[in-house]
This record gives sequence, structure tokens and C-alpha cells, in this order.
Amino acid sequence: MKDIAVYNRAAWDAQVTKRNRWTVPVSVDVISKARAGDWQVVLTPTKPVPMSWFPDLSGADLLGLASGGGQQAPVLAAAGAKVTVLDNSPNQLEQDQVVARREGLSIRSVLGDMRDLSCFADNSFDVVFNPCSVCFVPDVRSVFEEVSRVLRPGGRLLAGFVHPIRFMFDENDLEQDKLTVRHRLPYADETHLSAEELDQLRTDSEPLCFSHSLEDLIGGQLQAGLRLKEIFEDKYSDDLLSQYSPTFLATFAEKPW
Repeated sequence: MKDIAVYNRAAWDAQVTKRNRWTVPVSVDVISKARAGDWQVVLTPTKPVPMSWFPDLSGADLLGLASGGGQQAPVLAAAGAKVTVLDNSPNQLEQDQVVARREGLSIRSVLGDMRDLSCFADNSFDVVFNPCSVCFVPDVRSVFEEVSRVLRPGGRLLAGFVHPIRFMFDENDLEQDKLTVRHRLPYADETHLSAEELDQLRTDSEPLCFSHSLEDLIGGQLQAGLRLKEIFEDKYSDDLLSQYSPTFLATFAEKPW
């Protein structure tokens, strides 16, 4: 497990250099609007998170979990939250600080693995904001257990996920607008790709991915003591599979009082 985290750290650092879409900091205009109360953020590729999912952010302690990249955290800080970001990639954390320095925002950055939040005390946060990132760890239930521990009673977990159905299909064929069912679930790059494909993935500095069942993604939150409040589905706008089925989902869960 440690080796996966080490590899994915280097891969995401490289993605920052390549200007992956999830590593490009938000503009001055976005932060200016957020300060004026006009803002939105995403957990999945296209659909904004409903504003009703957020509590009053003024002074709220918010953990951006595996959400570095200079996108969500600065907006939420400009909207009034006291933001801490834990991310496995130093370069992704630095993207948040780029915006913080530019805009005079305060964002606390913590380097770490989303499965281990031992650096935070119990009942530390009012909100945990976790955009699609659990696909980069093999064991998602430990994430929810840790989130439940660090949330205060009444605290909220807002999380985005890749739908497991997406991992059934050959990714290279999808890029060529072909739907080819190839993989049995649960999926893992390390066990489902050929040696040549894994070599190419490493050459391209692509992070290792894992699928998770809906039982783990949703049931795991419930077993960790959280209560599911709302859910929505999303998809890419230019993806062949998304023409047939949603390929992402987001959940709003709450820790009971």
C-alpha cells in the first residue's frame, strides 16, 4: 500500500507539470466572485455541487481531502471557510498555495495519505470535501472511517466518485470512441493491465487507479456511522460511455449529532 502511495505521489507531481485539468489554479476573477458570494465547486467533472449541501461556510472548519490543485480549496477559503487541505502530492498542495499567496488567502496544507488522518484530532472539521480521488487508493472503507472520526457531530462529507461501471471498459478503446467490455470488477491497474500497458502508464506518469463497488462507496459511509442525505450522478460531456450511462456520482452524508 505504501508503494502505491509513493508511486501516485510522483505521478500527480508530474501531472502538475503537464497541466492536467485538475491541477490548474483558478483565476483572479473566480476568487473575486467567491468573495462576493458568487461561487461554485465540483466534486465530479461537470455538475456543480448544490449550495444546499454546504452549511454556512463563514468560519467553518473545512478539510479538502485529496483535493489539492488550486481549484476547490481557494474558492472555499474565499467563501469564508477555514480551509485545510490534505493531499498526497506536494505539487498539488503548492497549487493551492500559489492562489493563496496571490489572493491573500489562508490555506493550511498537509502532505499525507487520505487513508490516514491521524494528524487530525477527533471532531476537528465541520465539512470534509472529497472530490473524485478515492479511485487512487485500493481500500476506500478506511477513508470513510477516518472521515467519520474527524468530523464533528452534524458535520458533512461531500464526496465524488468514479462509477464502477466505467472500469469495465477498455480505456484505450474509449479514447477511440469504441465501447469494449474488458475488465471484471473490482478493477486495479496493477492486476488488469498487461505488462506493456503498465510500462506505458508509468512512462506517461499516470497514477494507478482502482475501482470500488457501490457497496463500498455508499455502504462504507453508512458502516462508518454516516447518514446519507442526498446523491447525484454526473458524466463527461465528450465521452462515448457517458452517452449511455452516468459515469460519476456524488454523495452528501452527515455525521449524526
